Amino acid sequence: MSAVATLLFPEIEAYLAEVRTETDLISPERRTTLDQLALFIDERRSRGEIARLVFICTHNSRRSHLAQIWAQTVAHAFGLNGIETYSGGTEATAFNARAVAAVERAGFRVETVNSAGIPLFTVRIAPEVQPMECFSKVYDQAPNPDKDFCAVMTCSAADEHCPIVFGAAERLVVPYDDPKEFDTTPDEERQYDERCRQIAREMVWALGRVRS
Repeated sequence: MSAVATLLFPEIEAYLAEVRTETDLISPERRTTLDQLALFIDERRSRGEIARLVFICTHNSRRSHLAQIWAQTVAHAFGLNGIETYSGGTEATAFNARAVAAVERAGFRVETVNSAGIPLFTVRIAPEVQPMECFSKVYDQAPNPDKDFCAVMTCSAADEHCPIVFGAAERLVVPYDDPKEFDTTPDEERQYDERCRQIAREMVWALGRVRS
């Protein structure tokens, strides 16, 4: 179930080329969990099914969006079809502007579609690829799947407060430190960029182990 790898925007191509040299920074414990994510994808694709991944953090504002975006981007980069990525929270807020800025610095093209209420953004990875629609939502809210998906908990709070993800076929815990802790500090931009890069690196590891 492989496809031709997508030619991404040059900035994203360069970013991923660097990240692919950094997988030695991933701890053995995290590699084990990321390998389980690859196994879930393999099992679904081997049956001719879509592997649906829902990345979950409390507010669906930062880490879960970054994981959704990078997982889908890396799947395209590796020519892996049959993978769909989503994000959600235990409550809905907004795709945080600082996380949006980090995505733009990584090379994505982001446009605001609707700024009223909960903002809606489109995130484009390549000229000829349908952009992702990103907005904050509860994990079981449309367009997210309601069954047979892998729930990937990207924050410890969501893991603690949402021990059961209804409809999930599998639940994995891959927590990331929250860059929100550095909002309005001189270290803000660097921390958001570091979290963006860490998530990209770990999606490269996981999807790099999916059979083509």
